This record gives sequence, C-alpha cells and structure tokens, in this order.
Amino acid sequence: QVRLVESGGGLVQAGGSLRLSCAASGINFRLYDMHWFRQSPGNERELVASISSGGTKTYSDSVKGRFTISRDNVWNRVYLDMGSLEPEDTATYLCTTRHRGNNYWGQGTRVTVSA
Repeated sequence: QVRLVESGGGLVQAGGSLRLSCAASGINFRLYDMHWFRQSPGNERELVASISSGGTKTYSDSVKGRFTISRDNVWNRVYLDMGSLEPEDTATYLCTTRHRGNNYWGQGTRVTVSA
C-alpha cells in the first residue's frame, strides 16, 4: 500500500524559509520520480518541483531559484526547501508519485506566507 505523508508546513513571514518533507512507504522509493504540487482555493493544482529517480530536478518558473527539491533514498523522503517566500506561495503542498499506473497523493501540508 503506497502512502505519502507530508509535514513541515506552517505560518511564515514573507522572505522567510520553510522545509517540507514527504515520507513515502509501500514503494521501492529509489526507483520512483517524486513531485511536489501546490493548490490554493480557486486555483488549479500546480506542479512546483520534480526529482527523478536519478536525481534530475525541475522547477516551475514561479519557484525557480527560490525552492530546492531533494531526496533521501535511505529514509525514503523527498524534501522541498522553500526560501524567499512570498504571499503568493500560500497553498497546500502535496507530494505525489505514480505507481503501477495510478497517481498517489499525500494529504498535504498547509503553508501560509504573511505579508
């Protein structure tokens, strides 16, 4: 059973930083591409960052240069280090992966950036 559990969200002032974590279980983690999405009310779910099984990283233009995705294949975790946060980054952040043709999502962790 695939399970993804995000943590690390919270309230932060603009310009601040947060580290999000996603713990994965039920998969051979090192073989899977992992992704961070975010969603805020009234907006579509947005792909923020991805890291391939081989460690290749990609970012949306909106976060490039401010966010860093990384993974730990020993602890089966993917991280999102967020810096220079802006109020527009306020959203629920979710990690996801695809396993046997199905997309699996965590429950999300809420990030609120105050002006």
